[in-house]
Amino acid sequence: MALDGIVTRAAVSELQQLVGGRIHKIHQPTAHDLVVQTRGAGGGRKLLISANPTYPRIHFTERSYQNPMEPPMFCMLLRKYCEGGQIEAVRQIGMERVIELDIRQRDELGDLTLKTIIIELMGRHSNIILVDTATRTIHDGIHHVTPAISSYRIVMPGTAYTAPPDQHKTDPLHLTEENDFARILGEAAGSEADLEQPGKPLDKLLVAALSGFSPLLARELAYRAGSVDAGDGSELHRLWTVFSSFMESVRSGRYAPNIVETPAGKSYFSIIELTHLEGERRGFETISQCLEAFYGEKASRDTVKQRVSDMIRFLQNEKAKNVKKVDKLNETLEEAKGADKYRILGELLTTYMHAFSKGDRSVELENYYDENAASVTIELDPQLSPSDNAQRYFRRYTKFRNSTEAVKEQMALAGTEIAYLDSLLQQLDTASLEDIEEIREELVAEGYLRARGKRGAKRKKAARPALLCYTSSEGIAIYVGKNNTQNEYLTNRLASQGDTWLHTKDIPGSHVVIRSAEFGNATLEEAAMLAAHYSQARSSSMVPVDYTLIRHVHKPSGSKPGFVIYDRQKTLFITPDEARLQELPSAVKA
Repeated sequence: MALDGIVTRAAVSELQQLVGGRIHKIHQPTAHDLVVQTRGAGGGRKLLISANPTYPRIHFTERSYQNPMEPPMFCMLLRKYCEGGQIEAVRQIGMERVIELDIRQRDELGDLTLKTIIIELMGRHSNIILVDTATRTIHDGIHHVTPAISSYRIVMPGTAYTAPPDQHKTDPLHLTEENDFARILGEAAGSEADLEQPGKPLDKLLVAALSGFSPLLARELAYRAGSVDAGDGSELHRLWTVFSSFMESVRSGRYAPNIVETPAGKSYFSIIELTHLEGERRGFETISQCLEAFYGEKASRDTVKQRVSDMIRFLQNEKAKNVKKVDKLNETLEEAKGADKYRILGELLTTYMHAFSKGDRSVELENYYDENAASVTIELDPQLSPSDNAQRYFRRYTKFRNSTEAVKEQMALAGTEIAYLDSLLQQLDTASLEDIEEIREELVAEGYLRARGKRGAKRKKAARPALLCYTSSEGIAIYVGKNNTQNEYLTNRLASQGDTWLHTKDIPGSHVVIRSAEFGNATLEEAAMLAAHYSQARSSSMVPVDYTLIRHVHKPSGSKPGFVIYDRQKTLFITPDEARLQELPSAVKA
């Protein structure tokens, strides 16, 4: 993984500014994450500590997180032992991805207590553990590890803390001589003599021999040395030169946090410039900014997907039911198109009633309606009289004729339902954690889902929704509604009659409003890009976006949430420029 021991060292170096500060508040927004607000001489900082099995990390954050109504037990325990406490030390254990925060606090009796928060950033084994500093007894962990899960170490209240297994690798900070470097790599290869044999991948030897080295970092050093495989001594010497120069930068705290996005769409980050990768590069002043940019959106989307998976399945099932209903209605409509043939058969039976009698199963009659057909065979019900057989065909004709309008009405309703469900699925695709609850409340209000509260409990009156607001390159405010609750508030209540309203043409998407009567082409283009970006066509090019004044946008009575009709519109074809949109300042405004 990219978050190796070297990156952890850079993060710990940055976190040293917390030493001497106090913990003001602790929140646990998700099952894996902690947000610690601190106060100190340098001002308040917000620290994210995540034991997410996919995105473990620790760094300062500027993001806002939605906290649960009731704090989890681990959060309450941390508040008891750590809130108000002073951070005495932040240290890394060796070159491993393990960090310890020492906290000194006075208990209810005024006695000093020392606690340590141990943060283990180890993929699916990541954990955050609170222990007594003196006895190393575990108070609790954000993730429990029982004897059934691991026989090596247990993470449960009251047990002794056991460190993760030692990998028996060399700390690269201790390597200051080329001979020691060659010896360590030789031991990893089997012997120093094996290093001179071609075919030994040097990057893999670095990972196998040195603590804190990820494959990504090792590949970068091997690339800089111009060496891929082990060979003669000169290649090893070049690798040593690159390695020693890099480690000197690490010892002195000179880091170059950066992210590379490759043409294949993959992203990588490190504290050293990744010259062996091709792609778009972004540099950052601090490792926290780098980690926030790399992990923040990924972790947020992952959390959203977990929380909305049940809603997505439900909406997809409801959509599938309506699609199947439309197919059946189409079959009925096709069958109804032939209703006239039943009228003709009934009239032929009435005209030639003397030609057949009760008990006949069919009759062949001249079809005077068709100039090309000499006769037609008509099936009969042998239990009915000739008159009743004729009436049977007339009744079938009347049934299909009357059903056509009803079927068309049902198809229109099913089509509206499918469009509504498509819009909700699109909204969930771009929803933030704050948007999910508004969508769920809408589904409850529309009768799709049951309310989660207790029976008979009064539902809280919905507050004004928070809206995403961008500032165009011309300084004009552009508001975006990311779900139907926000769309209706933005279009029907917040926007003025002279504001400009935008929406993708015949494509599910967000309502976008330019909150100004006067603006230039740049603002219009950026608003259209936002409408395309927050739509089902976000990955397409030349997306049609309609725009008109708010006064020409109306919500039909009894229509679905978020549905509007509009006129006097113009259409702009736009291709979203993600880089341009990222440069626009944005904020969530109530």
